[in-house]
Amino acid sequence: MFQKLNFSFTGHFKLFGVISILLIATGLVGLILMPFGVNLLNLDIDFLGGVSMQYDLQTPITAEVQAQVEDIVKDVSGLTAVTVTKAGETQVLVKSLEMDTHTRDAVFQACVEAFNLPEDSQPISDDYVSASVGADLRNSAVTAASIACALILVYIIIRFELWSGIAAVLALLHDLLAVLGAYIIFRIPFNINFIAVALTILGYSINATIVVFDRVRENAKRSPKDAFSAVVDRSILQTMTRSLNTTLTTLFSIIMLLIIGVTSIRNFALPLFIGILVGCYSSVCISGPLWNALRNLNKKRGKGGAIKGAAEA
Repeated sequence: MFQKLNFSFTGHFKLFGVISILLIATGLVGLILMPFGVNLLNLDIDFLGGVSMQYDLQTPITAEVQAQVEDIVKDVSGLTAVTVTKAGETQVLVKSLEMDTHTRDAVFQACVEAFNLPEDSQPISDDYVSASVGADLRNSAVTAASIACALILVYIIIRFELWSGIAAVLALLHDLLAVLGAYIIFRIPFNINFIAVALTILGYSINATIVVFDRVRENAKRSPKDAFSAVVDRSILQTMTRSLNTTLTTLFSIIMLLIIGVTSIRNFALPLFIGILVGCYSSVCISGPLWNALRNLNKKRGKGGAIKGAAEA
């Protein structure tokens, strides 16, 4: 379908680079500022520590009901950092900083009186996460992403070459920074879901990238005299239909979650939607041209480096 297009991805690498800088700018700034004590993320209690309470109010949850519950929690507890989200047709999820057991009971009793619930009503859940557990989860998220990137780098170096591995990992970091930017811009609660989102995006993105790289290797074997940039462009166009079809079929499912899902599901689906979309972009427009750019830079330094199983193009 796209093979007859006369378009050079490697020739437009600078343009794609500018687009990528815009995509990752917010996430990169947020990451750089963290060590200086400036946090742009909407950290949830999973990472900060605090309490999570889910109530069945036995009434349809509207924006007005959420605001009423938030006011009740603030009045009873005296806390200002409180979030109330819809967790079901008649259920709300209340999250705040640390709150003792007596205060949590008082908050629920105030909700029982405000919404005329039965006297024997009980919270659906009432969980406490300590700050130390939050720090452990934060470290686990960084460790999981780091190990995944390291293993991917080793696998691609073994299967292809050093520069393809570096290009693939840089493309993955590009995707994660773009998703991090989405968390900052849309104020999505940054919680344990981020680990699942990050690893899912890494898997989808590297899968699409390897498809392109495999085609590059095949075309390099068939046309060893062609310039490597021409091989990369031809390979991307040949795999474009597959990349778009895979991405679209996945996005259709995620869109349904965004439409019919409750708030907690949407907070998971939105960054996943953005990440898979950006992952498709990086696999098509960034990874291959970046591989070509790294090889050219290496050649200028007089070091060379061929694709495994193919002659130097």
